Amino acid sequence: MNYTELQTNVENSWENTFSTTVFDSMTRRAEQKIYNSVQLPALRKNVTGTLTAGNKYLTAPTDFLSVFSLAVIDGTGVYTYLLNKDVNFIREAYPLPTSTGTPKYYAIFGPDSVTPTEFSFILGPTPSASLSAELHYFFYPESIVTATDTWLSDNFESVLFNAVMVEAIRVMKGEQDLVALYADLYKQSLVLLKNLSDGKMRQDAYRSGQVRTEVI
Repeated sequence: MNYTELQTNVENSWENTFSTTVFDSMTRRAEQKIYNSVQLPALRKNVTGTLTAGNKYLTAPTDFLSVFSLAVIDGTGVYTYLLNKDVNFIREAYPLPTSTGTPKYYAIFGPDSVTPTEFSFILGPTPSASLSAELHYFFYPESIVTATDTWLSDNFESVLFNAVMVEAIRVMKGEQDLVALYADLYKQSLVLLKNLSDGKMRQDAYRSGQVRTEVI
């Protein structure tokens, strides 16, 4: 299902036409709701960068939302995964920026002064040499509004359709029973997506065995 099909299906269901601005906004809100309810591989991104010797800060990617893992890589290619801590812990454990070594810990430091809308990490101890770093992080993929179609719309259109239907009935100030009805349909489709993303995608028949239904 592409963006045009999504809009046509929603408008036909409600027998109502939405302006482009309104429908775009409804769709983005629906996607945000879904993306924060499931753990899809399509929401994971991997980037590599370089830690600078003597600089205890690392700039986060512009589309960064949260961390899955952060590792430093030495010259031989060995990965060392850093432990997530609070900024206060790192400040107390390594009070002097001159306390250098291979970083063991990181914390989300918050926006920096150069780009207030973006985040940065603080490392402890301060890197003693330039090292490669690899970050796995959560981000919002491009919206169907601009991408035409997405992994979600291609593989699980029901949850996106129902989520937009919920947004639409609220925009139209529909009756509470209709709001409740479509909210329930959205929850049902979301459960199916969670079974896929948080269940089937995280197991296999070799380790977990096949799903079995008890014989009565």
